[in-house]
Amino acid sequence: MNTASLKQDYQERIVPILMKEFNYTTVMQCPKLQKIVLNQGLGEAVADKKIIEVALQEMTAIAGQKAVATVSKKDIANFKVRKQMPIGVCVTLRGQQMYEFLERLVRVALPRIRDFKGINNKMDGRGNYTLGITEQIIFPEINIDNITKLLGMNITFVTTAKTDEEGFALLREFGLPFKK
Repeated sequence: MNTASLKQDYQERIVPILMKEFNYTTVMQCPKLQKIVLNQGLGEAVADKKIIEVALQEMTAIAGQKAVATVSKKDIANFKVRKQMPIGVCVTLRGQQMYEFLERLVRVALPRIRDFKGINNKMDGRGNYTLGITEQIIFPEINIDNITKLLGMNITFVTTAKTDEEGFALLREFGLPFKK
């Protein structure tokens, strides 16, 4: 199944399922996947500036789109953080790249997790879902030999769903392996 078909799959298979399940009167009421945000918080970057550069390269490889460094908004003396200091890496995927990433995540990356039994089905209350990943090496784009430090990340799926049930049904139909 190619990625163009994931969007097509949404229109041809997922929309009718959702319309039947939630008794929508029009296709426009069906929730859509708006964007996928990949985020890495790198608190250790305060001590070592190279961590940000490595994380930027890895995140760009994983997402297939240039990653940007996120900076601190204010000084925090206890954490040795100054204003405008890089403390994380972020990528927002939309459109075709979003569907390509979703395809790779569901078909390739998640099955590579050791002792994988499914992902938690805890939504945020507004139909969005955040998945925490503990190691970046589950993505085939990352060369394990070049890894200096295992970094985790959050992957947030932002939908137009009004309720958690609608958002959950949408992501379930896209193939996210939720726990039973």
